[in-house]
Amino acid sequence: MELTDEQELIQNTVQEFVANEVAVDVDEADANQAFPEDVWDGLAELDLTGLTVPEEYGGLDVDMLTYSIVNEELAYGHLAVATALSVHCLATSCIRQFGSEAHKEKWLPEMVSGRPVGAFALSEPGAGSNPAEMTTEARLDSAEESSAAPREVEASREDGEYVINGKKQWITNGERAGVVILFAKTDRDDPDSVTQFLVPKDVEGLEVGKKEDKLGLRASDTTTLIFDDVRIPAENRLTEVGRGLKAAFSILTGGRVAIASQAVGVAQAAFDDSVAYANDREQFGKPIIEHQAIGHKLADMQTDVQASRLLTRDAARKNENGVDPVSAAMAKYFASEAAVDVANEAVQIHGGYGYTKDFDVERYYRDAKITTIYEGTSEIQKKIIARDLTR
Repeated sequence: MELTDEQELIQNTVQEFVANEVAVDVDEADANQAFPEDVWDGLAELDLTGLTVPEEYGGLDVDMLTYSIVNEELAYGHLAVATALSVHCLATSCIRQFGSEAHKEKWLPEMVSGRPVGAFALSEPGAGSNPAEMTTEARLDSAEESSAAPREVEASREDGEYVINGKKQWITNGERAGVVILFAKTDRDDPDSVTQFLVPKDVEGLEVGKKEDKLGLRASDTTTLIFDDVRIPAENRLTEVGRGLKAAFSILTGGRVAIASQAVGVAQAAFDDSVAYANDREQFGKPIIEHQAIGHKLADMQTDVQASRLLTRDAARKNENGVDPVSAAMAKYFASEAAVDVANEAVQIHGGYGYTKDFDVERYYRDAKITTIYEGTSEIQKKIIARDLTR
């Protein structure tokens, strides 16, 4: 698929930034499990922290294909950076799509500047693939609550406060975030009461819990968030009561295109490193790329990378014209599984060296796996695809 001049310019800009800034201290960030804040500041200087924000609030307001390209190029350098940005963009997209004008004016310009960082709190310890089972509750505390029916109470966004209690898990940017897009039930026993809220990170009663010690994506802070009688104004409700899951799934469809793009970036990096190594490494008197076994591996890897990119960019184009969950699911499923396969073969081509931290393919191998899990596992993506076939 051909890119426009503007898309090529953005792609080249991000590639240069990745080469000069992102890829410099990746191993140190990974080893120390520390997010590179200087890289984040660089993203903000390029306005990339405002990718999905309308221009009137200072953002770039890029199309879905451009968003996909940025995610791919950042993941080529460091998946943790791409993941942090994509989750930040989930948060800005929620405010853009569901927030009031007051929410947009207050939060979006600052988020374009890079601070506050956004987080997206949907999953819980007992509710991952089925978020309808969440137990986090946001109870409306107002004078009208005792005398009005729940649907009547929620009609006024600006009366009273919501009191939030519960625990969220697997929260990217959990430590770094300044604002959290939270999904909670207004009635803990009613699965249809899931609602979306905007919660400032510094509100009393909100604590950052355990930071996960992960296999890969180690520079990305992944934590639990604990809500203990957290109070927010009722006007911080972003959706009507009970419309939270629909909103989440809509936003996550675009997010899955981003994850597919990131999987392509990791796979491309693993492939490029493997080609370079296979040309330099000699065995039995010639470069190993000239041995059929290695050449065929590289042929399969290149095919997987290109197929993933085409499927992902097709999904980006389709979701630019409306929400198309099936194309996003196919792209994420195929690209993420392909990234794992490509990274696995990259380690194999490098032999014993590939199993050491002296070569980046070891990190690609660890990082690639998460793309099959977060923002909907491969099994969930296949469920979405199969369900569409029964209609």
